[in-house]
Amino acid sequence: MVDLYAGVDVGSLCTKAVIIDGGGGLISHSIVRSGGFYEGAAEAAIKETLVSAGLQQKDLSCIISTGYGRARVSFSHDHVTEISCHARGAKWLFPDIHTIIDIGGQDSKVIYVNDEGRPKNFVMNDKCAAGTGRFLEVMAGALEISLAEMAEMSFHSQEEMEVSNMCTVFAESEVISLLAQGSEKSDIAGAIFRSIARRVTGLVGKLGLKEPAAMTGGVAKNRGMVRALEKKLRATLLIPPDPQIMGAYGAALIATEQQD
Repeated sequence: MVDLYAGVDVGSLCTKAVIIDGGGGLISHSIVRSGGFYEGAAEAAIKETLVSAGLQQKDLSCIISTGYGRARVSFSHDHVTEISCHARGAKWLFPDIHTIIDIGGQDSKVIYVNDEGRPKNFVMNDKCAAGTGRFLEVMAGALEISLAEMAEMSFHSQEEMEVSNMCTVFAESEVISLLAQGSEKSDIAGAIFRSIARRVTGLVGKLGLKEPAAMTGGVAKNRGMVRALEKKLRATLLIPPDPQIMGAYGAALIATEQQD
């Protein structure tokens, strides 16, 4: 029987689970909302992933947890920081990368990796939700549109206005005020993405951008955000097929190494 390994990434907004074979091949994965009950979310995610693959938990040789709630996963064999896991996962997919920009639900990180896929240095914004997935969700709510609609609208922006506040509460008020003034939703959407791009670019500037660079995390699924960040950085970002599962995927890869 083929050895199988799992990674569980318990994020502040979503929990991701991945099952791979010993060669790193993806068998199945799932994404569920965390909902504040991290152990329950981890159990739901691994169960959904196992069912999808037609497996049982006893079929897994090793499970590694990572993310915001990694220590709450009672069924994992060990837990590893999300910085190490995103580095390992992205480096596996893109062997030549040097920089990883990871924007998650509640924080954003810029990671330098060495040739082995291990972090050399990193900077992190974890003091507030500014420039994160949660920030985008609140802004989309203020515009009364979905995240996908906000991304699409941003491509049709005609006026380069500014959303100057990065505090989520004040930025939401600013967006509501712009709507009341008659500003187009497409222009506001473009301004929101540019404001996040400015903040993330500031993080990148603390280390410097060393290309090739990849972007991971759920926010990398948003085309409007990727475009705004690429324009601000003046660089092309490599995006995994599903950037949201990169932490879990990296954790599963680390699980294979712990069994060597």
